[in-house]
Amino acid sequence: MKDIIVVGGGHAGCEAAHACAVKGHDTLLITSNLKNIADMPCNPHIGGSAKGIVVREIDALGGVMGKVADKTHLQIKMLNSAKGPAVQSLRAQGDKITYPREMLSVLNSLEHLEIKEAMVEDLIVDSGKVKGVILEDGTKIEAKSVILTTGTYLKADILVGNTRTRKGPHGEKPSNHLSDKLKEYGFNIIRLKTGTPQRLDKNTIDFSKTKLEPGDNVFHTFSFDLEPCYKIEEQEPCYLTYTTERTHQIIRDNLNKSSMYGALDDIKGIGPRYCPSIEDKVVRFSDKERHQLFLEPESRYYDDIYLQGFSTSMPPEVQEEMVHSLPGLENAKILKYGYAIEYDAIYPTQLNASLETKVLENLYTAGQINGTSGYEEAACQGLMAGINASLKLEGKEPLVLKRSDAYIGVLIDDLITKGIKDPYRLLTSRAEFRLLLRSDNADLRLRRKGYEVGMISKEQITKLNKKEEDINSLLEYMKNIKLKVTDEVRTSFENNNYQVPTASLSLEQLIKRPELSMEFLSNLIDIPFSEDIKEQVSINLKYEGYITKAYKEAEKMLKLEKKQIPEDIDYDRVNNIASEARQKLKEVRPTTIAQAIRISGVNPADISILSVYLKKEYGKDE
Repeated sequence: MKDIIVVGGGHAGCEAAHACAVKGHDTLLITSNLKNIADMPCNPHIGGSAKGIVVREIDALGGVMGKVADKTHLQIKMLNSAKGPAVQSLRAQGDKITYPREMLSVLNSLEHLEIKEAMVEDLIVDSGKVKGVILEDGTKIEAKSVILTTGTYLKADILVGNTRTRKGPHGEKPSNHLSDKLKEYGFNIIRLKTGTPQRLDKNTIDFSKTKLEPGDNVFHTFSFDLEPCYKIEEQEPCYLTYTTERTHQIIRDNLNKSSMYGALDDIKGIGPRYCPSIEDKVVRFSDKERHQLFLEPESRYYDDIYLQGFSTSMPPEVQEEMVHSLPGLENAKILKYGYAIEYDAIYPTQLNASLETKVLENLYTAGQINGTSGYEEAACQGLMAGINASLKLEGKEPLVLKRSDAYIGVLIDDLITKGIKDPYRLLTSRAEFRLLLRSDNADLRLRRKGYEVGMISKEQITKLNKKEEDINSLLEYMKNIKLKVTDEVRTSFENNNYQVPTASLSLEQLIKRPELSMEFLSNLIDIPFSEDIKEQVSINLKYEGYITKAYKEAEKMLKLEKKQIPEDIDYDRVNNIASEARQKLKEVRPTTIAQAIRISGVNPADISILSVYLKKEYGKDE
């Protein structure tokens, strides 16, 4: 008998299996195809807006996605670097060959992990408890806990034009019976879909008609433990192009040939709202003259280019026209056509916060089976499911992250309290405390939690202790050290068009000026600390008022928990709330502000506006 069986070898399965094995439990990872371990069937990148913060959180808790991405990426950059720290996030262009290879190497190095190639078609269930799995050939394997991370393989159908084919992303055999069995056990099974664009031959693209998108010229890492292991000048470039009016006309003229718009009349799956197909973009945003598309290399080992933002289920002959209407792609050779994939998932309100299901004890689920989209969302769920399945075997309480702890906490809370209608994607706007949940402080927020559950080593926690000591030391240094206004200092301020101080000021006072950076001050006076310590202190001091305000806003929102919403409220009369929020409020009709807060698509700003409206129209105070 195994301690834990993990079903599925995608990003969720890899993190789950890794966590269970690291914690010393006898773990079996079952995947239908060993070649697809940590596969990236869609976009070849790790991170992105909000998602990059999740990767850092995974690393802070002891997961492996960030480390593997750091060792294998083609380029890396910090998104939104010109904006505030709350929305800054790393994005790495992954290598589809070396990323899975490195992940498999990590898994193979684990003493307590065995990997088996097989198809799981049923569970061993006794008195409402899962006690193992049943393979396609009837073989039974017993275990104390099972974690399902089946991705898009449950009754997967590939959709192209008017064709529907029962197969997985790479043409593999899907799982045809497991979701039916789950339904028999009492799970609410839903149908979702997602899509992918074309892969193009790099040698047939005219890049002179596109815009160069290089990696950053400063080093970055997802992991708090690794030094950069790449050369800035050797990063692979990406490129930017746009759709044209010709592209849009081709799509409009052929909408009835798209699987999603009439070519197939039996589609039940709901596609991702925040990562729509190009057909959806043209239809939903008909006022936009063009949509941006990125040309992204998939690997150093072959010449396929991924056309990010052009996912479609049009038939091949229409895709040819569409691609050739794009600047730089007039003669591009399509190596693989875009397609949509429809698959089964469970409705996530059937989960506890630990990701153990409410329907069957000792069964955990993670990733796209829970209705999410994205490698990062899957990986963080896998990590949490692996940790919590292990903790339960150890007789310990589960690790549950609050919304104020991590984006991971936001994601899981959204899933289990709000449910979904389309594949869930993390966004910075989903987090009320996003100024506190930054990319730069994920280790400070979560590493101790990782240590408490046995995922982080003493060496790593010692490093964190030193970092915290250095931050406090630099904060004290900034308060006590003053910059004297010498001729050299005056000249430096004037050359940068900064207001020259009229008297000696502390470094703390100076850094709070919006225009002054830690780098600028470091050129004027010795600040003997590392760059990451300087970054932490700079953010803490510059945004001190905003951070304090964020805590006050959180307290204010807690008061709304007891505030009732009248049954007869007309949401069309509530001005200035987002259109999505209005739609969801009208659909759900919450009875309290607390319930409204938990509705997906209703953000803190919408709640504040609604509260003002209630006070004005109904005399209801906060």
